Amino acid sequence: MKKQKLICAAAASAMLLASVTAFTGCGSKDNSSAEGASSAAENSSQAAAPLEKTAAVHKQNGNGFDTYQSNTYVATGNNGIVKNAESVTYRAYFPAEQYGELDYRFYFSNAVDSTYNTGAPVHVGMEVSGYTIESARIADGGTSPDDEITNYTDVTFDGEAGREVAAGDDFWSDAVKFDLPQDHYLVWEWTLTGKKIPATNMANLTSATSSVEGGDFEYCDTLPLPQLIGADRGAKYTVAAIGDSITQGCQTDFMAYEYWAAQISQKLGSDYAFWNCGLGWARSSDAAADGNWLERTKNADIVIVAFGTNDIISGEYGGDGGNSAAEIEDYIKQVIAPLKAAGSSVIVFNAPPEDYGDEQESVRTEYNAALEQLCSDEGVYFFDFASLLCDPETPAAAKYGGHPNGEAGGIVSDEFIKQFSAVLDN
Repeated sequence: MKKQKLICAAAASAMLLASVTAFTGCGSKDNSSAEGASSAAENSSQAAAPLEKTAAVHKQNGNGFDTYQSNTYVATGNNGIVKNAESVTYRAYFPAEQYGELDYRFYFSNAVDSTYNTGAPVHVGMEVSGYTIESARIADGGTSPDDEITNYTDVTFDGEAGREVAAGDDFWSDAVKFDLPQDHYLVWEWTLTGKKIPATNMANLTSATSSVEGGDFEYCDTLPLPQLIGADRGAKYTVAAIGDSITQGCQTDFMAYEYWAAQISQKLGSDYAFWNCGLGWARSSDAAADGNWLERTKNADIVIVAFGTNDIISGEYGGDGGNSAAEIEDYIKQVIAPLKAAGSSVIVFNAPPEDYGDEQESVRTEYNAALEQLCSDEGVYFFDFASLLCDPETPAAAKYGGHPNGEAGGIVSDEFIKQFSAVLDN
């Protein structure tokens, strides 16, 4: 096995979300389904020598991560809450990383992963409730949400059509075989009843809708979803990217999947399974809490860590505002340490330009100046994300937008592959 080939796949995910457009009534009878709905806007070098890679430690229930690897680069972590659902059916479309007939299995976590906006009402570690899965299924969505959905196939839980989910529970579905034609969407659809159900703010990245008791499906941006769209792909290496909305891909063209994390996944090819764990508004302090969000990324061979923007803007939940450079560095070290202990190779992105005012830009500058040495000291890889997103004459200006666009995604992904391919074994 080429140990250093693992490194080629690990550094492409970052950043966050800053202003919020709230949506309510996403399929809830009382018209109060969504809290912390999708955000609309937010305000290249390698330091260490190639690292030895040891086998990742698999800690989750059933060790399903040994076999079932991510098969989409659309992020599905929990940074929102559905306040109330009564027999609401949620539907989302996912582009696949690998097509054809595969065994699928889905992983779920009934916990909030990260803080959204100011943390009111959605914040890391918040209390959630149990809920009922009435039914779940996958289907062939064709090449567009306008196509007819075909080949509905039931997803079961311990042989049953549904499941009672306790607060804080994490669990797997049963395995199900499904044949997805090339370039078709995998549709996930399930019906839930419950209160305070953790959900994903999709931020218009893919088609996301809901329906109440058999009614028409209507736009709904805050959806409860599996945290892993898993398939027995047989990829040689697994890559997870944990970060904010820039990693998630917010504010790029609808269903174009052109953000840097998606483009890295596409360019890595079938030897790599890429799991996007980016979440809008997330901070490094959320990941440093070492909850289920960080825990599940520990199963990856390579983990990209991409924070900074929301740390500078908002700081940790319950704090008094944006963090200092030293505080962000400390949180990043708290994220790195458990990943290394689990046997994952780690690549850290620095903080991109965001057209900040002088005070926040000084924090970003100080943090970025220290990060390469921090990575060297911690024995992990460093990727100069920021330098690819600005002109040298105006390093503080976000050349491709605060959420980097598709052009930037191409530039970042090309440079990432170029830099980390240089350490491959022959």
